Amino acid sequence: MRSIIIKSFVVVSLLGTMAACNKKLDIDPRQSIDLETSFKTEEELDQGIIGCYSIIGGGALYGTNLNMVPELLGAAGTAEWYGTFQSYFDIQEKQMTPNNADVTRTWAAAYRAINIANVIRDILTGADGATIVPDAARRNALIGEAEFIRGIMHFELVRLYAKQYDASTINGLGVPIKLKGAKDQVAASEPVTRGKVGEVYTQVITDLNSAFQKLPANNGVRANRFVALAFLSRVYLQQGNYAAARDAANVVIANGGYSLPGNDLRSPFTSKNTKENVFEIQQNDQNNAGSSNDGLATFYADTETGIGRGDMNVSADFIDEYPVGDKRVAAWYYTGAQYGGIMINKWISFGQNIPVIRIQEMYLTRAECNLRLGTNVGATPAADLALINNPDRTGLPVILVPTVNDIVQQRRLELAFEGHNIHDLKRLRRPTGTFAWNDNMLTLPIPQREIDATRGSLEQNPGY
Repeated sequence: MRSIIIKSFVVVSLLGTMAACNKKLDIDPRQSIDLETSFKTEEELDQGIIGCYSIIGGGALYGTNLNMVPELLGAAGTAEWYGTFQSYFDIQEKQMTPNNADVTRTWAAAYRAINIANVIRDILTGADGATIVPDAARRNALIGEAEFIRGIMHFELVRLYAKQYDASTINGLGVPIKLKGAKDQVAASEPVTRGKVGEVYTQVITDLNSAFQKLPANNGVRANRFVALAFLSRVYLQQGNYAAARDAANVVIANGGYSLPGNDLRSPFTSKNTKENVFEIQQNDQNNAGSSNDGLATFYADTETGIGRGDMNVSADFIDEYPVGDKRVAAWYYTGAQYGGIMINKWISFGQNIPVIRIQEMYLTRAECNLRLGTNVGATPAADLALINNPDRTGLPVILVPTVNDIVQQRRLELAFEGHNIHDLKRLRRPTGTFAWNDNMLTLPIPQREIDATRGSLEQNPGY
C-alpha cells in the first residue's frame, strides 16, 4: 500500500502573508522550521519530506478541501451543504469572494508544501547534495518525492484556480509556477506572476515523469513510482490526452502490485493500507485532518455514535442515478442519525485512512480511453468495466457492449464524493445546475491577500 503519514511537522509558508486568517490557519511557532538553518543532514531532509506529506494531508488539502471543494462546486443534483461554515456554502452557491477562508487556506497550504519541497530539492541537487546524502539511489528517491509533491500540488492548484485545460485556455492565466525554494522573508516576498495554463500542465507532467524515474517501486508508506504514474494518468485525462492517460493507467494496473477491485465495497475506506488503494493518507484517532471543524468524517458523517456534523447531504436525485439493486447504495449511503439526511458512508471515522487514488479509477480511466480511441490496451473496455460493475460486486449485470457514457456514468457512481465531481464535469464539458462547464464562477478566485502581497503582480480571475 502506498500511503502518506500525517505528523505534527509544521513548516514556514511560501509567502510571509500566508499567516493565519482564522483558526484553520493557526500555526504554533514552536513547531515552525527556520529554513535558513534546517536541512543540514539526511535525517533532517527526510523529516522535511515527511513535513510536506503532513501539509498535503491536512484539512486545507487532501484531508478535506481537495475532496470537498470539487464536490461543492459541482453539487447540483448530487449533494447540498447544510453546515454553518459560510465559506463552504458560498463555494456551493458560486458566491465565493477573494477573501473566502477556504479558497485562501487551500492556496496557502499548497504553496507551503511546494516551497518546502523546492528547498529540499535545491539542497539535494546542489553542490552539497552528494555530501549530505552520499547514496545516489537514496538521494534520487528524496528528489523524486520532492518533485512528486511539487507536481501534484501545482496540478491541484491549476485545476481549481484556473480554467479547464483546452485549446482555448492553454495560453490563459494559470497559477504561479514555483521551482525554487524561498528560505527567507526576502526571497518569499518576491512578486510572482501567473504562468499560463499550458505551462503549468507541462511542468506538472515534467515533475511527475521525473518522479516516476527517480522513485523506487516500493517506498514503504510513502509515494512510489506507481503513485506518480497514477497521478500522471489523472493529469493526462484532465487534458484529454487519452492515449497517455490510458498507457499510464495500464502500467499502474499491470506492474503496480495492486489487487483487483474487491467485492467488499467498504474495505477501501475501513481497512487501512488495502491493496486496492494506490495512494492513501494515513491517519489515526490521535492524528488526523480534524474531528470537529475539519476532516472528511466531520462534514460527511452523521452516525449513531455521534461522529460528524451532518453538513453534506446527498441528493435523493443522485441516489436515483444508481440502478435498482445496486449494492453500492446500501454500502455507501445511510440515513443520518441526528439530522436525517442521506449521508456518505465512505467517510465515517476521524482516524480512517483517506484514499486519494483507488485502483478502480485506473480501470475506469483505461476503459474510457480505450473506448474513445478504439483500442484494447491491457484489456477491452468491456472487461475493465466488468471488474467495477458485475453481479458479485454491485449486484448488476455486466454491460457487454459499453458506451463512453456507460463508463463515465460508472465513474460518477463509483468515485462519488472522492473529489472528482467538478473536474470530471469540466473535462466532459457538462454543466452543473445552471452553470456551464466553463463558467467563470466554477474557477476559484485568487486570494485577495496574495494579490495585495504581490502588489498586484498576481492577476485576479475573471468574474471577481
